[in-house]
Amino acid sequence: MAANAVKCKVSYFKEFDMSTIAFIVAAYLIGSLPFAVIVSKTMGLSDPRSYGSKNPGATNVLRSGNKKAAALTLFGDAAKGWLAVFLAQQFGPRHGLAEPEFAMVALAVFAGHLWPLFLRFRGGKGVATALGVLVAVNPLIALSSAAVWLLIAATTRYSSLAAILAAIAAPVATAFIQPGVYFGAIVVIALLLVRKHKQNILNLLSGQEGRIGAGKTAANGEQDS
Repeated sequence: MAANAVKCKVSYFKEFDMSTIAFIVAAYLIGSLPFAVIVSKTMGLSDPRSYGSKNPGATNVLRSGNKKAAALTLFGDAAKGWLAVFLAQQFGPRHGLAEPEFAMVALAVFAGHLWPLFLRFRGGKGVATALGVLVAVNPLIALSSAAVWLLIAATTRYSSLAAILAAIAAPVATAFIQPGVYFGAIVVIALLLVRKHKQNILNLLSGQEGRIGAGKTAANGEQDS
């Protein structure tokens, strides 16, 4: 009986570990989908990595002058963040996953956007994907961060500053709205997002950061999501 019990436990942990790995890998691959490039190629536009900040994100796609392409990129990048966490939340429990593993999935999909397999690990800055993750975790947290972004973007017209402050607001909102295992993951996401905006921070401090609506001639590192 004891031997059978040990075998059952070993079998359970193997299934649990493999399931967790499978969800994390799937989340990373979903995050690696470069919607800025996909949308631009589908609509016959220039590769966003060839102009502006060269960042494969919605804000840089907007520099092409095609608002529809930028909106689709924003939606796609946010949707993949939401989808990866949602799938884990819906189908993970039957495979032994719980909130700690969902938090790992959230980190994996975000990492996929920052370091995408399909773009030789040179991705975007993760603002939209982070928002999608927050929607899956708790819509109120996402709403709080989005409100900060909109307020700062509307008053300063600096997309990067809005993104940085929204990222800082996310863990604060999480601490009040849904404290728990997700908090650590959201802190890491916020830190990575701010780190990805290092050049933007330097540009802001030197007064060289471009504002929302700047054309393709914007310098590298400006205004990205």
